[in-house]
Formats: sequence, C-alpha cells, structure tokens
Amino acid sequence: ESARNIDWRRSARSDVQFVRDREAQTAQSVGIWVSRGQGMEYSGDPERMPKGQRSQLLALALSMVLLRGGEKVGLLGRPARTGRRQVDRMAEALSGLIPVDGDDDAPSPGTLRTNQRLVIISDFLTDTEWVGAVLARAAALGVRGVLLQVLDPDEEEFPWSGAVEFLSVSGMMRHDSRDAGGLRDAYLARLAERRDWLTAQAQGAGWYFGHHRTDNPPAHALSWLYQVLGG
Repeated sequence: ESARNIDWRRSARSDVQFVRDREAQTAQSVGIWVSRGQGMEYSGDPERMPKGQRSQLLALALSMVLLRGGEKVGLLGRPARTGRRQVDRMAEALSGLIPVDGDDDAPSPGTLRTNQRLVIISDFLTDTEWVGAVLARAAALGVRGVLLQVLDPDEEEFPWSGAVEFLSVSGMMRHDSRDAGGLRDAYLARLAERRDWLTAQAQGAGWYFGHHRTDNPPAHALSWLYQVLGG
C-alpha cells in the first residue's frame, strides 16, 4: 500500500499496518426516480393532491434534506450534484416530468451505478415485472435503496358500491361492474398480496419497502425515507 494510505497511529500499536477505509470516505450519491405513469395523476378528491404531485413533493423535500447534509443528489439517469444550486435543478427537473402515454412506467436497470443509493417512488399498481430486474441489477452492483408506494385513500379502501365504471386515467383499461362493493374483498386481498411481494423483493435485495397515503402528512414519509437511507 502507498505510505499515505497507511494509518500510522494504529500501526504503531501493532505489527500490522492498517489501511484506512477509503470507501467510507467516498461520498455516495442518491438517485431518485418518480413514476410518470398516467395513473399517478389520480386523486379521488379535488381537495387531495394527486399521487404524482405528492411523489414529486416528497422527492424534492428529501433532496433538500440530503443536500443540506452534503450528499450528492440527482434524478436517476442524470448527474448527481451537491450544493444549494442543485435544489433549484431538482425542483425544475421534477416539475418538468411529463406523464408517459400509458399507465406503465419503469426505471431502466442500465441507469444504475455503483456507489449509489436509490429511491423509487410509484403506485406499483400496474405491471411490476420490472421491479425484479431493477433489484437484481442493484444487488449485482451493491446498490441499496428504497421502494415507496404512494396511493390515494380510495385505492387503499375501495369505497365504491353499486354500478360503477372503472376507467384508468390513460383510458387504456376499463371495467364495468354492477356490484362494485362485491369486488372490495378481492381487491383488498390483491393489494395486500402485491405489498407482500414488494416487501419480499425489497428485502431479498437488501432494500426497504414502505407505503404512503396522500391524505397523510408528507412529513411522516419524508422522515421514514431519510431514516432508512441512512441505515
């Protein structure tokens, strides 16, 4: 080892030369990805913020907290930077996210990099086959991160009854029901099953999975995200 990499203070107390942990001294970057699927534009009440807006708010608030702590932050696939100017860049980038044509949206595994932590925010209600591919790539690179599911209360509780026409925000999916209330138990069971699957996928890759309702204070989700990223 080069002489400047040797911890001479520890070496003086032992016959072994200890090398400083250089990896710990390298600042990690945090990449943030927010789904742009059209379903993220849903809100069950005009007084509630759509899922996409709440997700962007959480992403920006988390960026501000991390940047204040000296972290490098950026949207996934874009340069991660430090400093106060990066807050403005993140705000501009998040507000400029344009919904995709359909309901499905997924990050590209090819955008992952070593020495990185990731935050992936989505409703995870459409096709989730991409989750396994992203987490497999992350595990191969030693990347750790968080999956956060953001849902509207109506999607959590399924309050509908009677004859209801269900239409996706993109208009690409449609279902007519004469007895929506009769679907509630099956829907809630599928939602619980999806969350169990996401939890298992995350844990298998050394990640965390959490969920947030848009009628709950965003500070709760922000605090949780900050805590697990630092873990």
